[in-house]
Amino acid sequence: MPQIRPITDLRNTSEISDLCHARREPVFITKNGYGDLVVMSIETYEELLETLSVDQAITEAEAEFSAGGELHDARTALSSLRRKHFG
Repeated sequence: MPQIRPITDLRNTSEISDLCHARREPVFITKNGYGDLVVMSIETYEELLETLSVDQAITEAEAEFSAGGELHDARTALSSLRRKHFG
């Protein structure tokens, strides 16, 4: 379950930092009862970016295939790459 904290809790930066690192998920900060900020550890942010990058690559591949792209057998493609790069 996501952590939701009021903006006044940001006064205690160590507690928020510990919470972000311990739970490995974003902490949502509210201001006047409405969502305002998201705070997360660098590790969580980097994992999020990596996931986004993979998702974008998959989306691009699906779009390419939908536009008439050609499918290749994985074993054949990997064998070809091995021959090309490893002799």
